[in-house]
Amino acid sequence: LVDDPMAKMFAPFGDARHKISGGDTSQSRDMYFGIYQALTTASADVFRQYRPDFFDLIIIDECHRGSSREESAWRAVLDYFEPAVQFGMTATPLREESRDSYEYFGNPVYTYSLRQGIEDGFLAPYRVHRVITTVDAAGWRPSKDELDRFGREVPDDEYQTKDFERVVALRARTRAMARHLTDLLKGTDRFAKTLVFCVDQEHAAEMRQELVNLNSDLVKQYPNYVCRVTADEGDIGLAHLADFQDVEEPAPVILTTSQLLTTGVDAEMVKNVVLARVVGSRSEFKQIIGRGTRLKVDYGKEYFNIVDFTGTATRHFADPDFDGDPVRIEEVVVNEDGVQVAVADVVEDGQHAESINDYGVAEDGVLPMEGEPVEPRKFYIDGGEVEVIGHLVYDLDTDGKKLQVVKYTDYSGRALRTLYPTREALQSKWANPDTRAEVLRELTERGISFEELASSSEQPDADPFDLLCHLAWNAPLRTRRQRAEAAQRQTQDLFAQYGDTAREILTLLLDRYVERGIIQFNALSELMKVQPFDRYGSPFEIATRHFGGVPAMREAVTRLQTAIYQ
Repeated sequence: LVDDPMAKMFAPFGDARHKISGGDTSQSRDMYFGIYQALTTASADVFRQYRPDFFDLIIIDECHRGSSREESAWRAVLDYFEPAVQFGMTATPLREESRDSYEYFGNPVYTYSLRQGIEDGFLAPYRVHRVITTVDAAGWRPSKDELDRFGREVPDDEYQTKDFERVVALRARTRAMARHLTDLLKGTDRFAKTLVFCVDQEHAAEMRQELVNLNSDLVKQYPNYVCRVTADEGDIGLAHLADFQDVEEPAPVILTTSQLLTTGVDAEMVKNVVLARVVGSRSEFKQIIGRGTRLKVDYGKEYFNIVDFTGTATRHFADPDFDGDPVRIEEVVVNEDGVQVAVADVVEDGQHAESINDYGVAEDGVLPMEGEPVEPRKFYIDGGEVEVIGHLVYDLDTDGKKLQVVKYTDYSGRALRTLYPTREALQSKWANPDTRAEVLRELTERGISFEELASSSEQPDADPFDLLCHLAWNAPLRTRRQRAEAAQRQTQDLFAQYGDTAREILTLLLDRYVERGIIQFNALSELMKVQPFDRYGSPFEIATRHFGGVPAMREAVTRLQTAIYQ
């Protein structure tokens, strides 16, 4: 949290910057960066080596944390530097008995909501995927005398979402979540950076293992494709996090965590925020979804998904106060001499984080017990079957104020019309293989998958272009075979230019289009390396022997693709 702004946003200030660490209290700079721990634990009272009036302005980022707790050691630092102007910044001010951001910092001098940030183009918009498993829908109850992994009898009770991984750990449920997430990535982008928030460190480890098993093909190529980053990983986890944040690093792609990455993580390319645990606190929920709101348009990050397995997102977004005014406004009355004579609370929100559930289990999944636990603190069920039975997609309404359920096909048609006002505008770009890649990128960024569209509309043989036009402008559907036959009739002059072998290859290309669609043509050289084309030689040999060179072959294939979409 301290290194990123110092190294990035404030880099132009050069040597004027100084990071307070390891007891180094240089006093010859203009701009200082530090964390409370470096000021209070590197050695005794490091901060007292500076005069109380040394700093003119102190900016406290994430000021809802320890600085708002009156008895904390962190507050002592701020009290010591009382002469300075102290400027607190947070997306989630707290109003709790032990932590009150307003009590110390006063009324907000400026507020900027999530909705306003999205409307102004500074923050990424989001889509919510509400995913429901069988046990989350109907609850789970153990069979008579059922024993868990350690031979303990599971208490006969009806367990619900809030109990899973806190009281009862259902491996089949974790596996179902991992399978659904994997399928979602396969249908959109398997290298879309993804954060999975689990109940506790143990659950994060279990989720990681299930995702590794389901993505073994990519794990072979990228051993760090899925990583757990929690407090237990220490420096190794921080190294994984640094690679995850690097927009040039392909892996890790998926990080599983519990609490560690809730705040202070600037990962601009996060495209999926996954909730595998209940988040009762509105403040914590805002922090979690904030991990996805960074925009990175030059790298194709223009929106993000919230994949909600627990109902947390839909519940919080349904709260009319979620993106509203501050939770408390203090009205101060002063007399004509400027002396404060009265203070009144105008607005107050009594929200508190759900810290302990009915079973006495803390929100972070840790039982508050004294001494070492003598047995596992929850029941582990390794058997059973759990499936996903519902997947609802929510978008913000036209006012940007509430979520509404949309059919995937309706969403896709609407998104396409936004990108391309007419069918002709889409056709001109789609027919050209050079500009088709741009169309595919734009559709992928908006979460549109041709496989999912074909499945949702029950049109597995339709050409993707026709499917898009049908959904957006109600154009008639044509199969890939119909388009291929029409293209062959229209390109007889093209076929006549070449010998028998070249005509065979062009016919085989049309056959491949019928079987697998047009997208494979985007990587023509790779396509020509596999059967049945490899029997004619290497891609270079095919081009030079049968088409008169690489440019001539590319021109022939481009004409073939153009004919397909005439």
